[in-house]
Amino acid sequence: MAPPPVARRLRREAWGFMIGSLCFLAGALPFYAAWAGLIGTNVTFFVGSVFFTLAALIQLALSGRSVPRREMPTPDRVDWWAAAIQFAGTLLFNVSTVAALIAAVRDPDAVGAGWKPDAWGSAAFLISSFLAIVATKDRGELWDRDARTWHGTILNFVGSVAFGVSAVGAYVLPATGDLANEAWANGGTAIGAVCFFVAAMLSRRAIPQG
Repeated sequence: MAPPPVARRLRREAWGFMIGSLCFLAGALPFYAAWAGLIGTNVTFFVGSVFFTLAALIQLALSGRSVPRREMPTPDRVDWWAAAIQFAGTLLFNVSTVAALIAAVRDPDAVGAGWKPDAWGSAAFLISSFLAIVATKDRGELWDRDARTWHGTILNFVGSVAFGVSAVGAYVLPATGDLANEAWANGGTAIGAVCFFVAAMLSRRAIPQG
């Protein structure tokens, strides 16, 4: 008997990552920031972080994963930790985007006012994306073989590195009060957002037909 036909559709969490990525990309573009204003730009970043968190929660808890157990295959355990650390990173971005929005309201003229990827959230994304690469190495043993693909994990890793570069660029130098590198701060956010968007857009899951 022939197997039922299979269709490929976007994964459920992909929609949240795509919307969130577009928000982060928009917020990093100078012409959008000029149009939306400091408050509007920071609201955009916050909305993007919420969509990232919702998507990460779906990926962690609602896609068939189980809490790591000793008898689980190693790729599954690594994959779970990748998703868990990613979720923690999105929560850190929730906190930092809210803090940036409040700071912008209080003192819009402060140096570096406006959100940039924070060090802790960026570090969580970097660790998560590295673990995802490790899990992808043996993707045939994963609970869902479509959960990790090479194009997705590599793009997410590059995006995480870009967010890390942005966090470094956004550091305010105590001696001068200037950003360490404004081009890194904005460019890293934009590049990271594009990488995350493309990775989410390319993610597919198998849907049996009939």
